[in-house]
Amino acid sequence: MDPMRGVLVTLPSRRSGGIGLVEGFLSEREVWLRRHLDSQAREWARLEAQRADGPAGAIRYLGELHRLHVAQADLSVRRSSVLRVGGADADEIHVLIAPRDRRPPVQVLEDWLRQHARTTIDALVGRRAPALQVTPSGVTVRDQRTRWGSAARSGRLSFSWRLILAPPEALETVAVHELAHLRVFGHGAEFWALVAGVRPDHRHWRQWLREHALELHTALEPLEANAEAAG
Repeated sequence: MDPMRGVLVTLPSRRSGGIGLVEGFLSEREVWLRRHLDSQAREWARLEAQRADGPAGAIRYLGELHRLHVAQADLSVRRSSVLRVGGADADEIHVLIAPRDRRPPVQVLEDWLRQHARTTIDALVGRRAPALQVTPSGVTVRDQRTRWGSAARSGRLSFSWRLILAPPEALETVAVHELAHLRVFGHGAEFWALVAGVRPDHRHWRQWLREHALELHTALEPLEANAEAAG
């Protein structure tokens, strides 16, 4: 269930049956699919209403909604910047674009978010790894679309930068989840006991991420739409 492309079906290349097999597969799961498509439609409607707030819309940062403001800097400013400020009614994120910066506002904001995600995730991993008695061989932060984090048997961990948009508790839950996999691969009772020992509320934050997945994966769309309109 891709938030942008709808229902995607992957068919093994050597499997016989082709389209007929796919149609049968979808038919068996039609009730489930329609329920989730209806849920996505409701979430899209909620996001459209939410993002109308402010000149460039609204975005979550550390779980809290922030109004987005984009402005051009004067000629003396050499580098674009992003500032998080407290507004009268709600917190705001201001994106100030330097005249010589060829990056669109959405890229300036994404670069800022990625940097903060990297710093925050590195700190979390460094703080929680000793408690779980593991030592990651490396940490990667990128734009994962199908999962919030992953752990390889080599000890390397990977996380989505979009976790910086979620509440800190949700981000930490994912970090603990992946660190726990360095001790126990699979999702058996031993694994969940390990996760619960560090984050007893992990179920709540995993549910939060499921419910807000569409919002986090499309968070920068208001700025992208404004850039296309301006172009």
